[in-house]
Amino acid sequence: MSIDLAFIGTSIGFGGVAGFLIGYAIKKAIKIMMIIIGLFFAALAYLNYQGIMTINWDKLGATATGAGTGLGNATGQIAGISDQVTPTQINFGIPLTGSFAAAFVFGFMKG
Repeated sequence: MSIDLAFIGTSIGFGGVAGFLIGYAIKKAIKIMMIIIGLFFAALAYLNYQGIMTINWDKLGATATGAGTGLGNATGQIAGISDQVTPTQINFGIPLTGSFAAAFVFGFMKG
């Protein structure tokens, strides 16, 4: 089994750059979505305060909790992982995913 260092270096470099860019973009998108959601709830609270509309805050909170629980259950299901490691995973998968994950975290923190 021979290991091609140039191929591993390329996969580490690509994984690092892609991970950083995706982490950075996701953090920016989350910030924009949170601002929009915050403004929406501020507008609802203002309209409720002025008496223009009535909001059942308890039901809204229960619905949001149920949606969050359902989303958590849906994303928490993980497919089975094989015990067998192939040379392709060693030469490509492990360096690529490792560098992607590290750079993703770095990009997310900087975003």
